Amino acid sequence: MRKPTSFVHPPVHVSSSSIFGLRILLKVHQQSIHFKHSRLTLRVICAGQPSQPPQPSSNETLNIISILRAIPDWADGIKERGMRRKRALYDHEKWVEHRSSLRHVRHLMSSLNSRVILSLVPPVLAFTTAAVIIASYNSAVSLHWLPEIFPLLRASSLPYQLTAPALALLLVFRTEASYARFEEGRKAWTKVIAGANDFARQVIANVGCTTDASLKNALLQYIMAFPVVLKCHLIHGSNVAQDLQDVLDDGDLAVILRSKDRPRCIIEFISQSIQLLSMEEAKRNILESKISCFHEGIGVCEELMGIPIPLSYTRLTSRFLFLWHLTLPIILWDDCNWIVVPATFISAASLFCIEEVGVLIEEPFSMLALDELCKLVHSSIQEAMDNEKIIQAQVNAKRQSHYNKNAPNGWPSLRNTEDTN
Repeated sequence: MRKPTSFVHPPVHVSSSSIFGLRILLKVHQQSIHFKHSRLTLRVICAGQPSQPPQPSSNETLNIISILRAIPDWADGIKERGMRRKRALYDHEKWVEHRSSLRHVRHLMSSLNSRVILSLVPPVLAFTTAAVIIASYNSAVSLHWLPEIFPLLRASSLPYQLTAPALALLLVFRTEASYARFEEGRKAWTKVIAGANDFARQVIANVGCTTDASLKNALLQYIMAFPVVLKCHLIHGSNVAQDLQDVLDDGDLAVILRSKDRPRCIIEFISQSIQLLSMEEAKRNILESKISCFHEGIGVCEELMGIPIPLSYTRLTSRFLFLWHLTLPIILWDDCNWIVVPATFISAASLFCIEEVGVLIEEPFSMLALDELCKLVHSSIQEAMDNEKIIQAQVNAKRQSHYNKNAPNGWPSLRNTEDTN
């Protein structure tokens, strides 16, 4: 009888050649384990845990943020340098140039130097890029380069026709409110300059030159210094010490530089000087009343600096413009196709420029020629001080000649009496 077939496999016999091959592989592995160990150690040190994917470092994140902020920072730098630029007062020659028929060509040629236009590069570039992306996507969908699941981005223009008047009114209100602040700041500085000149005139006319000569000169210096200190108080980055080094003494300048409220410190100098003058009480009260225009100027200027236009209007205008231009290529695609790119560029450059002008003139003092106004006050008061004795001598000479002509012997002459009759 045959033996039943067993389902158990027979033992596998390994040949001597196979054993020899395994031994060689084991030796090679033992010799290379040091190199693998060093490589593994380096990999563990560099990666931390090999099972986790490498995370982006903070330096890479900062580099991406710095790249994205490069253009806005560049535009803001140009804007702030323009805000610190000194303005000039207009004279006859400047007015002739201002109303010249060639002004449009001149303004067009200077567009690349305009801080208003250069500050619009970030938003205009962003919305123009978005228009290019939307136009490329719609073109790809129209040419069936994308699957049919991707829809064509288009919409009716009726919502834009309904909201366009609202956007126009919002921009007009924003600009008008900013110009009202600019006009208020200009009027405040007009009162300060006129008040300083009138104050100096009252001091020159009512204070004698014999007993209070030094105190009178010091008081006039304080009056000349007040517009300069107020200007430095309002404009960021002004150098008070440099602007006042030729106006005040070193001791007075040191006291003002240590003060936190420098305009009112100058007013205190003026008030103390008036109290030390040897003059009638009525005249002293007149001089004291002239200080009120300085206090009023400080109050108006600090109010304009500290309280902007309600931020809700500024935010609403910005958000409205953002959504308007972000969806503008979708609205215009059916009618314009790729013309949506230049249309978006022109619309963004125009409307954002109006909004930018409103933001710039909202803070009026950087737009006014305050340095020239301060120099004008200084020169007019200094000229009045220099001409005081000359004018007084001329007036006294005329008075004396008139007296000698009418009364040579202490009595009016007969000829002059007959001429009068």
